[in-house]
Amino acid sequence: MCGLTGIFHLETAKPVDPDRVRAMTDVLAHRGPDGSGVWTAQGVGLGHRRLSVIDLEGGDQPMATPDGKLVTIFNGEIYNFQDLRRELESHGHVFQTNSDTEAILHGWRQWGPNCIEHFHGMFTFALFDADAQTLFLGRDRLGVKPLYYAEVSDGSLIFASELKGLLAHPLLRRRPSEQAIEDYLAFGYVPDDACFVAGVQKLPAGHFLLLQRGMPLPQPQQYWDVEFSPKRRKQQAAEEELTAHMTEAVRSRLVSDVPLGAFLSGGVDSSAVVALMAEASRGAVETCSIGFDQADHDETEYADMIAERFATNHRKRIVAADDFPLIDTLVEAFDEPFADASALPTYRVCELAREKVTVSLSGDGADEIFAGYRRHVFHAGEERARRFLPGALRKPIFGGLGAIYPKLDWAPQFLRAKSTLQGLGLSGGEAYAQSVGVTAQATRAALYSETMQTALQGHRAEDRYVRTMENAPAADGLAAAQYADLKIWLPGDILTKVDRTSMAVSLEAREPLLDHRLVEFAATLPVKQRVRGGTGKWLMKQAMRRYLPEDILFRRKMGFVTPISAWFRGALASEATGLVSSTALAETEWFNRPVIKQVVEEHQSGRKEHGRLIWQLLMLDRSLRRVFGLGQPSG
Repeated sequence: MCGLTGIFHLETAKPVDPDRVRAMTDVLAHRGPDGSGVWTAQGVGLGHRRLSVIDLEGGDQPMATPDGKLVTIFNGEIYNFQDLRRELESHGHVFQTNSDTEAILHGWRQWGPNCIEHFHGMFTFALFDADAQTLFLGRDRLGVKPLYYAEVSDGSLIFASELKGLLAHPLLRRRPSEQAIEDYLAFGYVPDDACFVAGVQKLPAGHFLLLQRGMPLPQPQQYWDVEFSPKRRKQQAAEEELTAHMTEAVRSRLVSDVPLGAFLSGGVDSSAVVALMAEASRGAVETCSIGFDQADHDETEYADMIAERFATNHRKRIVAADDFPLIDTLVEAFDEPFADASALPTYRVCELAREKVTVSLSGDGADEIFAGYRRHVFHAGEERARRFLPGALRKPIFGGLGAIYPKLDWAPQFLRAKSTLQGLGLSGGEAYAQSVGVTAQATRAALYSETMQTALQGHRAEDRYVRTMENAPAADGLAAAQYADLKIWLPGDILTKVDRTSMAVSLEAREPLLDHRLVEFAATLPVKQRVRGGTGKWLMKQAMRRYLPEDILFRRKMGFVTPISAWFRGALASEATGLVSSTALAETEWFNRPVIKQVVEEHQSGRKEHGRLIWQLLMLDRSLRRVFGLGQPSG
């Protein structure tokens, strides 16, 4: 894993200052502590920080062809590079190294822009072609690796693996995006089609940019998508095919010239990955897990069970549930505001893994592709009801019931029916958009000042989910929701979290369950093989029965839970109160301060639950201070 940066003049080939590229690159040192390189030519500059994983001696970057006409920088891994090498050698290509980076150079020379379709893995890369005077920027199919870019006032395009790389360029205009704030407050993260800094864009997953000297900045071009189209298979055949895909996905990600291991939470997904790693490995698998000093948040007993079952070299660390001193570290790592509180334990498990290994496999992605979230199970049930009752009946009946039913956050699960009733009165897209949100539209509207309402110009965060689901290549409502999660939630929240926390400690995280061939297979499963009997990931759990015990497969999903609500009534009470007078939030003129005060007082008194909203405001406040210098003492 690495960090990359660059500058490309679109109109005329102006000189590029190597010190400017170096400054952008140096702020990404955490992504690549093993080496750095800068290459410049007339009108172009490329920078790279290297975390050595494959071909430790020969894989330095920027990497050029012997004739110097092609130069590339690369972040990630191409897992089929050895097969590509054999294929390219059969076409007469001669390799100088054993690195996967070199496959990009020869792939471009053989296939041009279509080379990206031959690469299986997680990646972003830039390739300059001197003869054509083009710069190619590409991102992997699911968006595991990030790429930010922006046009600046001297006519150049600047790009980097993280926003901080662009912030190091003196010509980048720093102005916050009100639309991105709306998105962040709705979802808890800034989605990939938005950015905290106005004018900055992120290359979408499964897309590339082909820049041509003398031409304006083009729109990204899509080279991959997934279509949810069910295919009939007998259960045994489906289980065997699924297991074969998972096995190949794991095996292909075990290639490394440095120590490799796995995260092990004790959940189904990470346990399945460890089981398949153990089957494919000669030695003991290195695993690690994080536990909490509060029993109701701790899953280490299940991780211990799997570690013992597969004889792994397992390490665990118990951390304090009140790990809030890590907040500023996360603000620095993410640049954009990020309010998924599971980032704290994710950072700690990455930190623990890095003590022994440089590469770690994770179980991320299975919930999205196999429908494993509780919201998927609920949505599947709601979609069945929608099929039987037309909207003209559903809206007045269920919408009316939902309006009068009390909100019982404190009550047992079966009594919390308000959201379900309200959802049944809406279209599938509207209901699902609300289910993935963390702060409701009405709450956001109450928070916003008139200045903010005007600046938003009617922008509503949920609309992107509704549009994506309405236009999804999906045969059913559940598939449309999964498709939207793959396009919005997965790259915006899950993959951003894992990339930033792992890279902050110079650890490469690999996601075998997001192998694009496995994703394409999962998209062919009918609803009953995704959700059945109130259970999500149904087929995956059946297939993994040969490896994992029932206690792992069918226990209730916990995930990394952080007790943020308790923090703001205890150790972080003063931080919550401080938001009322925060000069950073006040300087934006986006918020009604009396409403923030009411939110904090209601939460701290116990009258209402606002822990997640206060956490969002706290992380936003810290990000505004860091990126835009708001709330700083004058003079």
